[in-house]
Amino acid sequence: MRRYLSVFLIALAVLGGTLAQTGCIVVAPRPARVWVPGYWGPSHVWVGGYWRYR
Repeated sequence: MRRYLSVFLIALAVLGGTLAQTGCIVVAPRPARVWVPGYWGPSHVWVGGYWRYR
């Protein structure tokens, strides 16, 4: 029983040390899709709406 306790404590210490060194993970936000409405371009040409990424 004593042997299992020491193995458990060593494993817990290794796991704790690993978690302490990882730090926080920052994930970049995904680009948002926005709808660009249609508009009148040069020479009175209608340009239809489309999706674009911000």
